[in-house]
Amino acid sequence: MTDADPDFSAQIHSHRTYLLRVAVLQLRNDELAEDVVQDTLLAALQGKAGFSGRSTLKTWLTGILKHKIVDAIRKKGREPVTSSFDEECQIDDFDALFDASGHWDNPPADWGDPEVQLSRQQFFDVVEFCLDKLPPNTARVFMMREVMELDGPEICKELSLTSTNLWVILYRARVALRLCLEQHWFAAAARSG
Repeated sequence: MTDADPDFSAQIHSHRTYLLRVAVLQLRNDELAEDVVQDTLLAALQGKAGFSGRSTLKTWLTGILKHKIVDAIRKKGREPVTSSFDEECQIDDFDALFDASGHWDNPPADWGDPEVQLSRQQFFDVVEFCLDKLPPNTARVFMMREVMELDGPEICKELSLTSTNLWVILYRARVALRLCLEQHWFAAAARSG
């Protein structure tokens, strides 16, 4: 290990909780997530020269983490999962949300000023809670697309999905997250505000 700048080390370590949360949500394995975050922090310390300052430190660390997670997923291989994507993708589950013309039966609640809401740590706790409530495979696909920013064909190849199935899973994840956030965050904020 290289001699690291203590100030840079402290800055990197300050993002550890965030990195661990992302890794756990994606990998669904606390030990593997811990290993991936440690690898990320070590790579960041060893590659300090690669941090140009053009992006934030958090963004740079997230980029390293994304690569480490993809590597871990590939190493993990094709482990059997407890539920299949087909079981999680029953379109009938969401039919009740729409009227006969296909419009929202109950339109989304007013979420207020997103900038203010996003700045509150409790919001991220509720987002994490809602992500944890997603079926495991659905959460994994959502994290690969929205957090790790992998493209559709790469996700399809990695998980042996059709592109149609991928977009249905992402749609379902977004709808489920919307409903959960409305119930556990925005409805509570409206009651207290």
